[in-house]
Amino acid sequence: MITAFLPCRKGSQRISDKNIKDFSGIKGGLLRIKLNQLKNSSLIHSIVVSSNDERVLELASKDKDSRIVLDERPDHLGSCATTTDDLIKYVPTIISDEHIIWTHVTSPFITDIDYNKIIDSYFSVLQQGYDSLMTAHKLQGFIWNEYHPVSYNRDELKWPMTQKIKPLYEVDSGAFITTRDNYINFPTELE
Repeated sequence: MITAFLPCRKGSQRISDKNIKDFSGIKGGLLRIKLNQLKNSSLIHSIVVSSNDERVLELASKDKDSRIVLDERPDHLGSCATTTDDLIKYVPTIISDEHIIWTHVTSPFITDIDYNKIIDSYFSVLQQGYDSLMTAHKLQGFIWNEYHPVSYNRDELKWPMTQKIKPLYEVDSGAFITTRDNYINFPTELE
């Protein structure tokens, strides 16, 4: 069985109330959108909304879907100083299902169809000997740091065809899926 972990901490520093602020005419904003997407996935057994924001928990509690579980996260795990490592260690203390998909409200374009594909792909890669899957953006272009290109060698060819550039992958935080055992056994290696 698969549980979705949806962290929504209080006090966003860049966009005030980003989790619940009305978005594109939708009351409850990104949280409402994400809950609907997760509920519409036929492969997700339960959805844990973890927050130290009472407004997030209240909005999620109004949803009558029995798969939604509220986790009133301790404040020390919901501050801007909380590390991802701390939250990774926390997840298996509140989720007992074997497989966990971690996602964010800030990925509103990952739909229920995408979640089903991600989960199917995850079980496929498990069969191939891998133990996890994450979403990423493929970058195959002229990528530079502040001094020189990092995706190609200008000494070989100043402007190669982009299709010949070796791709890089940017973790987009749309979804991470792995086993509960991995959370327990490798808590600082999952990020």
